[in-house]
Amino acid sequence: MQTKYVFVTGGVVSSLGKGLAAASIGCLLEARGFRVTCQKMDPYINVDAGTMSPYQHGEVFVTDDGGESDLDLGHYERFTSARMTKDHNVTTGKVYSSVISKERRGDYLGRTVQVIPHITDAIKASIRRVATDAEVVIVEVGGTVGDIEGLPFLEAIRQFKKDVGKENVIYVHLTLVPFIQAAQELKTKATQHSVKELRAIGIQPDILLCRTDRFLPAAIKSKIAHFCDVEEDAVITAKDVETIYEVPLVFHQEVLYEIIVKLLGLTSDPADLGAWEEIVRTIKAPSRETRIAVVGKYIDLKDSYKSLAEALTHGGIANAARVNVRWIDAEDLERQGPEAHLSGMAGVLVPGGFGDRGIEGKVRAIQYARQRGVPFLGICLGMQCAVIEFARSVCGLSEANSSEFDPLTPHPVIDLLPEQRGVKDLGGTMRLGLYPAVLERDSLAAKVYGRELVFERHRHRYEVNNDYRTLLEKNGMRISAISPDERLVEIIELPDHPWFVAGQFHPELRSRPREPHPLFAAFIGAALAHGSVQ
Repeated sequence: MQTKYVFVTGGVVSSLGKGLAAASIGCLLEARGFRVTCQKMDPYINVDAGTMSPYQHGEVFVTDDGGESDLDLGHYERFTSARMTKDHNVTTGKVYSSVISKERRGDYLGRTVQVIPHITDAIKASIRRVATDAEVVIVEVGGTVGDIEGLPFLEAIRQFKKDVGKENVIYVHLTLVPFIQAAQELKTKATQHSVKELRAIGIQPDILLCRTDRFLPAAIKSKIAHFCDVEEDAVITAKDVETIYEVPLVFHQEVLYEIIVKLLGLTSDPADLGAWEEIVRTIKAPSRETRIAVVGKYIDLKDSYKSLAEALTHGGIANAARVNVRWIDAEDLERQGPEAHLSGMAGVLVPGGFGDRGIEGKVRAIQYARQRGVPFLGICLGMQCAVIEFARSVCGLSEANSSEFDPLTPHPVIDLLPEQRGVKDLGGTMRLGLYPAVLERDSLAAKVYGRELVFERHRHRYEVNNDYRTLLEKNGMRISAISPDERLVEIIELPDHPWFVAGQFHPELRSRPREPHPLFAAFIGAALAHGSVQ
């Protein structure tokens, strides 16, 4: 079949949920048997998200091929079976870098290089690049209509309809319909102005997703349809939900899929949303509960740990349990002590991060979990802190540290690989993407995974220093997974602890609601055994 394209834009305010909307559209199409993929256009000038603070743009999502991308790619992977690559996240910086490189090589044969057609052609080429194996491509344009930096992307998707035929393209616009408490009314003016702004650029939306806290009455839908020149049945309630995995079900209830297939001329199999309905039932009505402490350094913006939060939910789904997360600032724990924050917790998780801020708080949290027998899961930096804590407390190396935090430490139990020590450029210089790990046959990790070779996504520079491996193992730490060449430590565990596992990778990036990651499923299971809330 001819590839179809769904372009998702947003208006009025940011953070309305364009990524979730795009992912949910993909979910609905996939449930009818279509092969889908999703792409994110980010107007910022950074080449990728790799050098951005989590406080700026949320977590950095890592793809199998090592792409450092926008967090919405995580939503795409959790809601569909599609797997993202570097090409699925396009930024202004990436586009301009490509065009300027061509200009320097002389590819444009002396022509003046301009936004139209050269930048817009590069954007359109990036869309075609991900369309090779998909029947429907869903492209989310980041930012808000009216932002100056987003104009080249909007112009490119405007042109795209003419390039591939109007029967193969639809535009979906996500907007806001607020309920004003003082007037006790839903107000449509913001949506009208947003659509007016979009039409001024040359794009007439085919479908409006109206973010609101209640289902829109027929009269409001009729008013929006009349003023925005769309069909009344194409005005869809994008209602606030208890769990993000309910969004496809709300869109299904609003017959969004039927409108999309009608506009694109598609025919399909009946919908099969049984798995999503079961997921939502489990989240809303679990049989058990547990409490997990996450000791991090970016907790003021929860999007900094978006995949982690979702993976914990998936671990709960695997155990038919609700996971109540206490987000703890590592610096607060460092000042006030672990007892004040971790008492009563059924599990402790220390996630990844960069820099020395809050490190001692993370180390103290790990010491608490190790000494009290509380189930512990360490991720990336969390594993490195676990090695530091063990080296100090058990191996007698009181000044053990990572050379990232203390370049003069006499015991750099965490250090750069020799070939990395001369690298100065921060962008794209880490161990990034999918790497294999070989698990020891009778280890807890092998039992959790159920196999001896696994593949996980990485994002880090520093590794366990091989000079200290023998000492760590002699004192009771088990190195239960290593790289195939035996140079890199991938997983550690403590056999004399009820459940203490830490990995150098990011398992949360490969967890799905329909396929919870084994480490998160086992960690939540251990937390429930340690102290579930009835």
